[in-house]
Amino acid sequence: MAEKLYRVGTIVNTHGIKGELKVVPITDFPEDRFKTGSKLVFKKSNSSEEFTVESSRKHKNFILLKLKGYDNINDVEKYVKSELFASGELTSELNEGEFLYKQIIGLQVIDKDLGEIGKVTEIMELGPNDVWVVKGTKYKEVLLPYIEDVVKNVDLDKQIVEVEIPDGLID
Repeated sequence: MAEKLYRVGTIVNTHGIKGELKVVPITDFPEDRFKTGSKLVFKKSNSSEEFTVESSRKHKNFILLKLKGYDNINDVEKYVKSELFASGELTSELNEGEFLYKQIIGLQVIDKDLGEIGKVTEIMELGPNDVWVVKGTKYKEVLLPYIEDVVKNVDLDKQIVEVEIPDGLID
C-alpha cells in the first residue's frame, strides 16, 4: 500500500565537498521534516529513492542537508534538481495567525478597493516573513508579504483572504 507523499523541498545545488545538498524548503515545518533520522524520498523524472537524513542546518534561506552514507560531492551531484518528498503529514499546534501551506494555497485573494486579485499559488519563505504568490487574470502575478499591514483577514471557511494592498505593490 503506497503512502501519500508530501513535497517538502527542491534540491538546487550541492554545498561544499562533503556531500551536503542545498535545499529550498517547501514545508510548514522544516525543522521537523529535515531533522536527523527523517526519511526523505527523492524524485527525478521517473525514478525515486528513499534516504535517511544524517544532519541538517539552516543556511540563509536554504536547508543544508547531509544524507547517511553520502560523504562526497560526487555521491550527491546526481540529485541536484530533484524534488524532495516525505511520507506522512505533520501537524503541530498553530498559534493565532499561523496556517498550514495547504490551507492557504488556492484561497481567493480580495482587496476592498481593487476587487479580486487572484488565487494563492505558492508560498515563499523570504527573510523575516513569508511571501504569498497570487496569480489571476487581472494581475498576472502579485507578491504579497504576509504581514498585518497587507493581509487583513484569512477566512478558511469562505476560502478567501482579505488584503489591503499598498500603493506601488501592483502595477
